[in-house]
Amino acid sequence: MRVDLPVPSSALAVGAHPDDIEFECGGTLAKWGAAGAAIHLLICTDGSKGTWDVDADTDVLIARRQAEQREAARRIHPDAQVHFLGEVDGELANTVELRGRVARVIRETTPDIVLGHDPWRRWRMHPDHRNAGFLTVDAVVAARDPHYHREHMADGLTHHRPRALLLFECEEPDHVERIEQRHVDAKVDALLAHESQFETTMAPRQPRSVSEPNARPAPTGELVVSDSARHSASWTRRRESAGRAKNAVRRFAGPVRLRGRFTTRGCTSRLFDARRSGRP
Repeated sequence: MRVDLPVPSSALAVGAHPDDIEFECGGTLAKWGAAGAAIHLLICTDGSKGTWDVDADTDVLIARRQAEQREAARRIHPDAQVHFLGEVDGELANTVELRGRVARVIRETTPDIVLGHDPWRRWRMHPDHRNAGFLTVDAVVAARDPHYHREHMADGLTHHRPRALLLFECEEPDHVERIEQRHVDAKVDALLAHESQFETTMAPRQPRSVSEPNARPAPTGELVVSDSARHSASWTRRRESAGRAKNAVRRFAGPVRLRGRFTTRGCTSRLFDARRSGRP
């Protein structure tokens, strides 16, 4: 298990939806930002499916979720920049056109480290998480090679090779970034900016009858989150108060665990280290 990469000069995290990045690596980004790194977040979809209200005005929801994401990024680091692809929630696809748009952001922001969803996680149900992961990996390859998406060169951009690619939501983490309480606090504050998500998008659960064997009281609101590849996050009912939610998060928050991958010349290694392996 590798622990702590050198602080990057710039980091780009790519998430499928608003709030995904805060869940998966918000503490790590807060740590790097406090140490002087430029922080960038790229959100692939518009978050328009992020409500259980069948009568919701999705245009209003999209605008609200963008505002929440910008505020969440500010809470991670005051100078954090947010980029939106604006694809329809639930319809993200791994296409050459979208790969080029993600590669453009990489070439514009020139990150030392790129972070994204692990697309190889088994039995992943959400297509946006899977496709966001493949888009991220493919865009890293495209951004580093000068003959991919040559239309970018007309805008004065050049190819850029990140030093490392870290994949979160993985099953077998092989890299850990240690975070302190202040970074946990920044992560929690960023998550609490997503107020539109305080009501679950999961199907409402029916409380078990007290006559059932081993019945337990129905939960009143639980949010379990960590900077971990094996995080679990769920609202079982509407939040009762922001303070209660914040305490619940802090109780379970821990260090981030990320699966490191860097693709170079057709090979994928668990964690690329230029000092050991030699920079191609």
